[in-house]
Amino acid sequence: MRPAVVAALPSLLVFTVSCAPTSTALPTPEPTGSAAVTQVAPVPTVPQPSERTGATPCPTIEPTIQPLVEREEETDAVRFTILYDNNAHDPALETDWGFACLAELDHATVLFDTGGDGPTLLDNMETLGVDPQAIDAVALSHNHGDHTGGLDALLDTGARPTVYVPASFPSAFKRDVAARTELVEVTGPAEILAGVHTTGEIGSSIVEQALVVETDAGPVVLTGCAHPGIVSMVRGAKEVAPGDVALVVGGFHLRSASRRRVGQIIDALRELGVERVAPTHCTGDEARQMFAEAFGDDCTLAGVGQTFRIGGRGE
Repeated sequence: MRPAVVAALPSLLVFTVSCAPTSTALPTPEPTGSAAVTQVAPVPTVPQPSERTGATPCPTIEPTIQPLVEREEETDAVRFTILYDNNAHDPALETDWGFACLAELDHATVLFDTGGDGPTLLDNMETLGVDPQAIDAVALSHNHGDHTGGLDALLDTGARPTVYVPASFPSAFKRDVAARTELVEVTGPAEILAGVHTTGEIGSSIVEQALVVETDAGPVVLTGCAHPGIVSMVRGAKEVAPGDVALVVGGFHLRSASRRRVGQIIDALRELGVERVAPTHCTGDEARQMFAEAFGDDCTLAGVGQTFRIGGRGE
């Protein structure tokens, strides 16, 4: 059993600003007071107020230093469940184009992406017995509707998780979310909860973040579509949680890739120390089959309802 991974990150600068909700807020009762928007950035990047809040600058608050805490004790297994996907697994669940994966730790529950529509997400959650109120945080990989489309409906249930988005998300989207719950804009690598990290923004054309969850078996990497490249996403993950990657789950964005290119990517992931893979969503059927052939029993052709228990005592 491997000890829990200790993140090698600099201290974080956390900026808290206050922005009043605007008329573009989602159709819910207006909150009282102002909506909290937080900026998470790596040292020494200090975004300007206009970059954090769009057209209406917010006052700059002095940053506070939050040192990371090392964790060496054993922890319970982390449970990952795919709540939304276009690939089938559990026949009791609905499939549709998009992706969402729930990470349940012993101290927190995090939803990575929210699929393409609210009804499908909520129906699948209800079938699986997932309580929306139990979700502490939501991390959105990138600004595409098949990954953000279920957030509105989730908030309509009364759930108020902290929502983490790349800072490059449209200002209107960020204002709308911030009018309903706490919004955190992510620029660089950061630990958002104990043992849960974001890679920060990766890519240029389509910017994404991946989620990295520490387990006793090694870090687990969740990807939305991996538009910047699945190899780049895993490299970014290893910067925040070094060591062999226990599992990579999510979309690898290889539907149009040649067999030669997919083979190169498989080799690169092996060289990066990826032990298991679960390619789904936008990976493509041919590429998924190639991963299955290359990784053998260490590849799961995952779909909605698939569950993984990683790490913990006895693993």
